[in-house]
Amino acid sequence: MKHLYDIFSRNVSKSLTRSYSTSFSLGIRCIDPKIRNHIYAIYGFVRLADEIVDSFHGFDKEGLLNKFKDETWAALDDKISLNPVLQSFQETVNLYQIDRALISQFLHSMEMDLKAMTYDESAYKEYIYGSAEVVGLMCLKVFVSGDEQAYHDLKPFAIKLGSAFQKVNFLRDFNSDSQVLGRTYFPNVHDGMLNHVSKVEVEKEISKEMDDALIGIQRLPKTSGLGVYLAYCYYYALLNKIKKSSVSHILKERIRVNNFEKSIIFFNSYIKYRFLRYI
Repeated sequence: MKHLYDIFSRNVSKSLTRSYSTSFSLGIRCIDPKIRNHIYAIYGFVRLADEIVDSFHGFDKEGLLNKFKDETWAALDDKISLNPVLQSFQETVNLYQIDRALISQFLHSMEMDLKAMTYDESAYKEYIYGSAEVVGLMCLKVFVSGDEQAYHDLKPFAIKLGSAFQKVNFLRDFNSDSQVLGRTYFPNVHDGMLNHVSKVEVEKEISKEMDDALIGIQRLPKTSGLGVYLAYCYYYALLNKIKKSSVSHILKERIRVNNFEKSIIFFNSYIKYRFLRYI
């Protein structure tokens, strides 16, 4: 009857994803059902780790993260876990032979979040690689069904997309990151003070990375391309809202795309993606 536990574990990761991210959930729903649960498994894993360092205030975050790390490696080695999220994650990692170095780098970035700090250029790149780019690479392994040549060819584009998404998140969450969590990720921002010049500089970086990433999205298999493109369009819309917002606005509140705007974005994205496949 273990298959019932496997199904339950996959559903827990799916539920976790849908509870925390409506935008990613909509994108994942457009991925082929044969691989959809594996993307839920990856997202559920990274979401759980992220919650430890971002939300579990008043608890021993370092201790919880260390336990989570130990349970992760044990799940991967034993190919089973009593934690449903880790159970579905280990299933995906072992099936697609996802490089454990990617997982290790992700967990390292979560450790970096345990301390309030201002990042220099080196730490900034290190954090983005571990917190976002490696997640894109894990998903890419699933998207290409373990095809090493396809993975190698698309890897640079997955890295660009992960980096762009994370930088958009940094801008969107700048107020809570700097004022509540004590983190200032951008190396060109000093004393937690974002200004117009530094904001525009980051926005240009993101736009370039997203333009580069689009080339790779067009080359993804049909089983995953639409879902990734939907997420891409959502983040592009979020970036455009951030561009139109003043620094004072960003410092006061989190920029959001409302549900009506999301529905328009996803409808238009579907039409545009069908066109992209023929370019």
